[in-house]
Amino acid sequence: MKYDFDTPVDRKGTNSLKWDEFPNSIPMWVADMDFKTAPEIINALSKRVEHGVFGYTYPGERWAKSYVDFWNDRYGFKMEEDWLVFALGVVPILSSSVRALTAVGDEVIIMPPVYNIFYNSIRNNGREVVEVPLIEKDGGYSIDFPALEKAFSSDKAKLMIFCNPENPVAKIWSGEELRKVGELSNRYGVIVLSDEIHCPLTRPGEDYVPYLSIESNRKNGFAAISPTKAFNLAGIHTACASIPNPEIKKKVERQMNTDEVAEPNVFSAIASSTALDEGREWLDELRVYLFENRDFACDFINEKMPRFHALDGDATYLMWVKLPKAKEFVDFLFEKHGVKVSHGDVYGGDGDTHFRLNVACPRSQLENGLNKMLQAYSEFDFD
Repeated sequence: MKYDFDTPVDRKGTNSLKWDEFPNSIPMWVADMDFKTAPEIINALSKRVEHGVFGYTYPGERWAKSYVDFWNDRYGFKMEEDWLVFALGVVPILSSSVRALTAVGDEVIIMPPVYNIFYNSIRNNGREVVEVPLIEKDGGYSIDFPALEKAFSSDKAKLMIFCNPENPVAKIWSGEELRKVGELSNRYGVIVLSDEIHCPLTRPGEDYVPYLSIESNRKNGFAAISPTKAFNLAGIHTACASIPNPEIKKKVERQMNTDEVAEPNVFSAIASSTALDEGREWLDELRVYLFENRDFACDFINEKMPRFHALDGDATYLMWVKLPKAKEFVDFLFEKHGVKVSHGDVYGGDGDTHFRLNVACPRSQLENGLNKMLQAYSEFDFD
């Protein structure tokens, strides 16, 4: 490989949420990676730092073009530059959109198990969460379309927050599934916000289908996108709302400005544009490394811990692991062996029988964490 993903990076003492929130542990929980970002991005940011003046800024022309070119080149889908609105992150897009497109007491639909912040963005704004749990069968997940239609048909349903690819179950939704969601959206007038932050992180040879690449989905749909997960830039705070419908865009953009989440810092646009324009080779090598890690972890867990079932999906660096006494085991694993993973119950659905495992780290660190997990497995009372 041209790029180095094997050498550990000491992140302790950097105010890292992942490493410093739970000191003296092996952190395999929050969704950031333990790799340095692409050197092309580091060089671009270093050059900006050397300039020495860090006044107010705006995204600039390159910013929108970088998004358009990346999605067109990678996925054969051409967004229009005038669809795009800068944001400080995908979560701010979610929360501002809930405020812009719904009223207190309205229903917002989600499909758990799903990213736990969806719940926060809805409930913190006084809206009602409507859960349509994914169907689990033979270790895989699918959409319960009859239940989803029932939820869409409610007079109080105004918005659905969709996850594509899906976190935590690592599912790439097919074009046909996305089309069916869009048909329900158009039939019942429920707007769909598709969170696509994990979209670049797919198994080599597999690509996600953008929700908006289906033309009929653009009437009542929009997407939240960002290079932050794929290039390990979460701390720089940079994202984009892609909104084809001018009426929806006007409402969301106004709310984002009211919430003061639509102005970049001096590094936001530089980091995202450099990642999308110049970081593609690094991203391709990263995907190979990540999915070798996923396959290694999946085989290790399923072969050596037969009470567990690790789902080896085709997207993200987050693994969904099923086991008995999940909450108790996760607490035991951390307290006795210092390995921090995410409790599955925060993701809803069948999460109370799962935990989420982050494998985006050097292989040596992954092996260390898995070996400690195996030791915990041998000591824990599952009966």
